Amino acid sequence: MSKGKRYEEPKLNIKKVIAVILAIIVIIMSIFIIKGILDGDDGTGKIVSQSYFAAFKDNKWGVIDATGNTVIDPSYEEMIIIPNSKKDIFLCVYDVNYETGEYKTKVLNSKNEEIFTQYQKVEAIQNKDENNQIWYEDNVLRFQKDGKYGLIDFSGKEILGAEYDSITAVEGIKNSLLIQKAGKYGVANNEGNIVLDPIYTEITNLGKESSAGYIVRNDSGKYGIVDTSKNQILEAKYDQINKVYGNDLYVVTENGAKKVVNKAGEDVITQGFEEIIGILKTKAAGVIYKSNGKLGIMELDGQVKVQPIYDDLKEGKEGSIIATKDAKVGIIDLTGIEKVACQYESIEYNEIADIYIAEDSNFNSNIMDSNYQVKQIGILTEMNTDKGYFELRQGDEYKYYNFKFEEKNAVDILPNNTLFISKKDDKYGFVDKNGNVVVNYIYDDATKQNEYGYCGIKKDGKWGAIDNKGNVVIEPTYNLDDYLMIDFIGRWHFGKDINMNYYNQL
Repeated sequence: MSKGKRYEEPKLNIKKVIAVILAIIVIIMSIFIIKGILDGDDGTGKIVSQSYFAAFKDNKWGVIDATGNTVIDPSYEEMIIIPNSKKDIFLCVYDVNYETGEYKTKVLNSKNEEIFTQYQKVEAIQNKDENNQIWYEDNVLRFQKDGKYGLIDFSGKEILGAEYDSITAVEGIKNSLLIQKAGKYGVANNEGNIVLDPIYTEITNLGKESSAGYIVRNDSGKYGIVDTSKNQILEAKYDQINKVYGNDLYVVTENGAKKVVNKAGEDVITQGFEEIIGILKTKAAGVIYKSNGKLGIMELDGQVKVQPIYDDLKEGKEGSIIATKDAKVGIIDLTGIEKVACQYESIEYNEIADIYIAEDSNFNSNIMDSNYQVKQIGILTEMNTDKGYFELRQGDEYKYYNFKFEEKNAVDILPNNTLFISKKDDKYGFVDKNGNVVVNYIYDDATKQNEYGYCGIKKDGKWGAIDNKGNVVIEPTYNLDDYLMIDFIGRWHFGKDINMNYYNQL
């Protein structure tokens, strides 16, 4: 294609070129400044991700940000729900009538502006895990219209029409919402897509992820299993289906008899047990079963490999069983050979780190490799599988190790931190990345810098806080003996009930 007539190249206007370059630099600098503001640049070069938290003061609820500044004044009687700490969406409940159960809701943003006003009774969708820890769906909200429920996303867009009698979370499962219509139940996801049509009289989760499928009950009162593609995994013909599965094997009750069946509904194990507690990762290894109140291991052909003499059995790494006997915990293999004596208070296996954590009677964590060798001992204060390290308090020091049990410097593990705990003459202080003392050694105890830049400091039995420059934010004045976690944001301290995830001023 012709580019047209070629003209003589003009000479550059140096002044204009310099002006353009300067303008571009200004624009680039502006972008970084704006980004710093949005991300919460605290003025030290350290970027603090913006977050919001429920705040409690003088028996009222409000909202603070990650710097401890008040966003919504504590003025509400009920706790403000923040379903996603990174989003300025705050759900407030007010005018509560405790006799009738009636109440009103509104949604505020960080400017204290009411949003989503076109919807009635906008609420977060609460869920909880197997340890009863409460959390909320972090990208979808429920709303009401003319007595029916629908869904909106965090931009306020309607993604599921208000045509359901109820919308709740499938317990313990993310992105899995139980919808009810005309007395029947189905499942929707957080994008507003219908995963299972509302045609069942009951739906519960089979496993810890929606990919495991759902246990459903039909109009005849019989149970089956359906996956997220609406495929019938197990025919709805059983009196009961337990939440025990693996290797296409399922634990069911049919005509009053408990048994293990395969995906085709064929019997696999039908006798020799009171209960089937677990299905092992290696299919040929079989199942964990209960007999006379004790647990053992049985192969799929019914052959007993480990006699039922244990109070509890659970699989760790494939081929290893964490075993409890006489209130003490150890590890055995699939034939019952003892690999770790039953001498610990508890043992947990971390699959990502591929390590065992065994707690002894002195509350020390014995960190073992996959060959059951104790590599480190101390009080485990953090297991960070995202960044590949764990933190131990060993004596009076906090030490860091990677999952190869190599000791790492705190500076390498926590490159964004500006302060690091140091101890001298039985007192705690803080140093910078180069080891220079920033906070003198005058405290009886201290906590490491949290992701918002604050550290806890303890003196004469009382706690206070310093900021990321070492400045005292609040003198040690709080008695926090009854608190499970020491964590400050400015003058605010993490609440007593860690399940509620809020900060308060004492």
